[in-house]
Amino acid sequence: MAEEAILGYLEKNEQISDSGNFAAERGFDHNDVVNVIKSLHGFRYIDDIKRETWVLTGEGKKYAAEGSPEVQLFLAVPAEGSISKDELQKKLDPAVFKIGCSQAGKNKWVEMGKQVSRKVQNVEDKVKDLLLQVQNGHALSKEEISSLKARKLIVPQTWKGYSVRKGPNYAPKRKKAATDLTRENLQKGDWKELEFKEYNFNAKGQPAEGGHLHPLLKVRKQLKDIFLQMGFEEMPTNNFVESSFWNFDALFQPQQHPARDSHDTFFLEEPSTTRELPEDYVERVKRVHESGGYGSRGYGYEWKREEANKNLLRTHTTAVSSRMLKALAEKPFAPKKYFSIDRVFRNEAVDRTHLAEFHQIEGLVCDRGLTLGDLIGVLHDFFSRLGMSKLRFKPAYNPYTEPSMEIFSYHEGFGKWVEVGNSGMFRPEMLLPMGLPEDVHVIAWGLSLERPTMILYGIDNIRDLFGHKVDLGLIKRNPICRLGIS
Repeated sequence: MAEEAILGYLEKNEQISDSGNFAAERGFDHNDVVNVIKSLHGFRYIDDIKRETWVLTGEGKKYAAEGSPEVQLFLAVPAEGSISKDELQKKLDPAVFKIGCSQAGKNKWVEMGKQVSRKVQNVEDKVKDLLLQVQNGHALSKEEISSLKARKLIVPQTWKGYSVRKGPNYAPKRKKAATDLTRENLQKGDWKELEFKEYNFNAKGQPAEGGHLHPLLKVRKQLKDIFLQMGFEEMPTNNFVESSFWNFDALFQPQQHPARDSHDTFFLEEPSTTRELPEDYVERVKRVHESGGYGSRGYGYEWKREEANKNLLRTHTTAVSSRMLKALAEKPFAPKKYFSIDRVFRNEAVDRTHLAEFHQIEGLVCDRGLTLGDLIGVLHDFFSRLGMSKLRFKPAYNPYTEPSMEIFSYHEGFGKWVEVGNSGMFRPEMLLPMGLPEDVHVIAWGLSLERPTMILYGIDNIRDLFGHKVDLGLIKRNPICRLGIS
């Protein structure tokens, strides 16, 4: 209805001067009329006329009634002789005096000093005349508008309506433009008479609904590339459920160790125990736990098979390392470099830095005659590729490594040394029962994936990075990850 009224009116008239009045006279909602005008303008059926109006400010209204400050000051100066500046100031409003002195001096109407005198006998108040013209709705030149705007005597008036006239594509009735060339158009031949809508090649298409990589996956990919560059082979880590034997016993971790308590480990109810273990290897592990061997006294306790059979969610990926080393021992020995990056589980209280599940990065090198010096050298190589060139090492204790070291790196942003991982050499009590040669040593290290990711992406709460509380917007917007790969 509004569209027909607008096009019909313009057929007989030059323009619609005010869309608000037009809508009110015909009983239309003005918003509906504005929407129709915008649509018709888009198809160039009509052109909108920009209307710029000005109104006086409070200061402008005052000067329109009383005269401009410069004229008020000029009239306060005697026609003959002079007046002291102090006396002149008493005659005028302080704001009028200040502006009047500036403008009258600029116009060279008065001589300013301790005494003020006229330099001309008559002046014309052009500012007041222009203000009166604005007040009466008369148009001014750009220069006149600029001069009044600069003195903050006028402001633009917001007008929410439209003035419109016929556009280059005007027609009394809108013809719907075709957006597609259809099969029927070609069959009937009516495509020759169709008017097609112009393509807007600058228009943005529908946003592609694609997947987005989680920050952890981005950092994981970079770390994996670093391991591969260093010649490491990835271990299969798809078994989240592990037996206590491979997770603890094979690593020479005693059965009474606190980490094996239900307060620290998730044990499975079903299936609660493993079905099979390599019996000859189990016997050797039992013996080294109970009475030692290979230069060790062991732990001197009664080792229980039922404890080793318990199934659990693996607490570290070193359980996978123990399986891989056992498989390596069953073949003619060849040096190997292994790595893994995958999920592990701990029965820990959840807070801003701890979760019950997280990701562990692990690397190990198995070769003849390896020493602690080799471990330190490999660690410097690995961490330098992460952009961490300043390292320190601190003696530590692990049940399955000796010697053991905590790894610290100097963080330039924090301005301090921060712990970045743990490392050590696997004990003979772990390696020799597997069947590896006595001169074969294994150096290994591990760190979490979450900690470097949180530092890289400026996240201070691990629950904002991993888990059900993660903001999906973070997943969509997080930047690419580039570690210091050399």
